Amino acid sequence: MISEAEMKTLERNSEYYGVPAHQLMENAGKSIAEFVRDMVQDTKKNILILCGPGNNGGDGFVAARYLTQYYKVAVFLAGTTIKTDIALRNFQKLQTYEVKIYQSAHDIDRLLAGNDVFIDALLGTGLTGELKDPYATIVKKINQTTGKTIVSVDIPTGLGTTHTITPEYTITFHDIKEVMNKQNSGKIHIVDIGIPNEARTYIGPGELSVYYPRPAKTSHKGENGIVLIIGGGPYIGAPALSGLSALRTGADLVYIATPKRSWESVAAFSPNFIVKDLNGEMLSTNDIPHIEELLGKCTAVILGPGLGTARQTEEAVVSLVQRIIAEKKPLVLDADAIKPIAVHLSVLKNTTTVITPHVGEFKKLTGIALSQDLDGRINTVEEWAAKLGITIFLKGFIDVISDGTSVKQNKIHNEAMTVGGTGDVLAGIIGALLSKKVPPFEAARIAAFLNGEAGNEAFQKKSYGLLATDIIEEIPTILKKYL
Repeated sequence: MISEAEMKTLERNSEYYGVPAHQLMENAGKSIAEFVRDMVQDTKKNILILCGPGNNGGDGFVAARYLTQYYKVAVFLAGTTIKTDIALRNFQKLQTYEVKIYQSAHDIDRLLAGNDVFIDALLGTGLTGELKDPYATIVKKINQTTGKTIVSVDIPTGLGTTHTITPEYTITFHDIKEVMNKQNSGKIHIVDIGIPNEARTYIGPGELSVYYPRPAKTSHKGENGIVLIIGGGPYIGAPALSGLSALRTGADLVYIATPKRSWESVAAFSPNFIVKDLNGEMLSTNDIPHIEELLGKCTAVILGPGLGTARQTEEAVVSLVQRIIAEKKPLVLDADAIKPIAVHLSVLKNTTTVITPHVGEFKKLTGIALSQDLDGRINTVEEWAAKLGITIFLKGFIDVISDGTSVKQNKIHNEAMTVGGTGDVLAGIIGALLSKKVPPFEAARIAAFLNGEAGNEAFQKKSYGLLATDIIEEIPTILKKYL
């Protein structure tokens, strides 16, 4: 079973991995026609295809082209404007065939009476709210007919609303959609429309375009994410890199809590940061009361960039994780914050936490040395993500991302991205997305694509001289390209 959002993600990633949307639509329409041909042996039967203005209707236009070779086919187009380019192209193509096309609501009663098989390609999974006319009236009329065979395309029109078509069959694509069952969809026939294996296995632009939360035009400062970064001390640049990438990803505000030895330098990186100087040269438990003041202001926390491994710092990390989770703040646990929590893993259970280890840090976290075998890595990461009830983003030659239920891989990056600071950039992106209330697994997936694609864009310009800051500067380019 697959959600509407995941199906959209797969469709968009299919194009990225070589199978464009128009080919998926062609495959879908052809599959509908093949199903109807197998079901309707009598070529004297008349077929009515009811099409909406979107891609569901586009599937119906393609099916009509194939079916008109064998049956008398009529097409009824609901609405006046076809909304997508690929549906419009298939509508224009259909007009060169001997198919009668009707658009007037006055024709619907006669068409329903004069045809034997109805193909419902009116509205698909993109429906929000209750059906409005003309769809509500059409659905009511279809359901009132008797002695007709009704076949829905992908999902029955209106499913989940007050008015829904009740078909004998539903031809659905790739997988059963959520809320579909035999009672509301009839006999469900799943067809393969050619989504490539890579689109199912790897992340792509679909994650970004589907799950990134676009700000409302009426939103105000702070409503699109406030990130608190706790880092620095021994390493000055790391929290600044995370902060810059969080801002470039679209967070409204970034607070950085950093020790006295690094706060002036961190503040000098950008006037866009709100920097809180802590008391000591390194993070310690004495700093926690000052950090707690900021916890109430933020909507997500990044803990770890540049903290170092001093004993007092590791003690503070454990206490901070407990407080952050008690406050129910989404958390990115990165870099030097990973090892200290290894003996306190129970505190992470079933929380909105993303941990971002590389292979060495994964061993510190779990005690397990990962092999080079990718399948073995995937199984281990998934097992630990399920055990902890969190999302794990294992960084490597192929990134592995899992929430314990699902797994995605990422291969979008380049060899120049081994330069220092790229992990801090990734943590900042994830933190920004969590601050926007993106669920952890989806936040990690978006971040993998955004970080990798920005890195590839930077590589085209900087080659092997690429810096972490170059990746940050390309994040808006990728947002603009895919949103």
